Amino acid sequence: MTKYNQIYTDLLASITTERLARGARLPSEAELMASYAASRGTVRKAIEQLQERGFAQKIHGKGTFVLSSSPIEFQLGGIVSFQETYPRLGDNVRTDVVEFTRFPLEGALCEKFDVEPGSLITRIKRVRHIDGKRVILDINHFVSDLIPGLDEGIAQHSIYAYIEQTLNLQISYAQRTIEAVPRSKDDQQHLDLDGQSHVIVVSNQTFLQDGRQFEYTESRHTLDKFYFSDVARR
Repeated sequence: MTKYNQIYTDLLASITTERLARGARLPSEAELMASYAASRGTVRKAIEQLQERGFAQKIHGKGTFVLSSSPIEFQLGGIVSFQETYPRLGDNVRTDVVEFTRFPLEGALCEKFDVEPGSLITRIKRVRHIDGKRVILDINHFVSDLIPGLDEGIAQHSIYAYIEQTLNLQISYAQRTIEAVPRSKDDQQHLDLDGQSHVIVVSNQTFLQDGRQFEYTESRHTLDKFYFSDVARR
């Protein structure tokens, strides 16, 4: 095992077994260099790997701190609903529907849809709780004519299951963007940010098998609980 891997593995074990609890400061670069007889570059590489996987966060002038003992991985290559994901996350999950409205498509939202302005849109805001923390704010917009019959009861569970199993429509593909943005008033109201100044926003324009766009969604994630992965091929 390389020295970098040894440092990374040891620190990861300390975090996942909660010997280093959430909010605890990791040993400094100087301390790790002395403990492992390693170069500064090797130590930094190990710490950066922890940061990339969502286990730690460096705060300028203060050090590096534990974010979470169990970041939740979302695969970028598929279209998976929260209901399909959360069985992997344990039993302590909950969804709260905080807004359910319908309105004609107008303004900036027109740029997100390939339908006529004035088309009826169903907007649903849902807060996802995991392990007692509010970690995702989902803001879904559906073309009401394409996805009729939505109500708060369906939104409380799986909208995608309703689309595919009740409406017998096949979801085909999504165009997706991911960016870090400053937290909004909505984020501050609905998420447990713990002082975080930014959130990760995953935006999807999602299409049926026949090519019609039925949805535009923003999933707004806290920084400390999630990381995203994909497989890239040349």
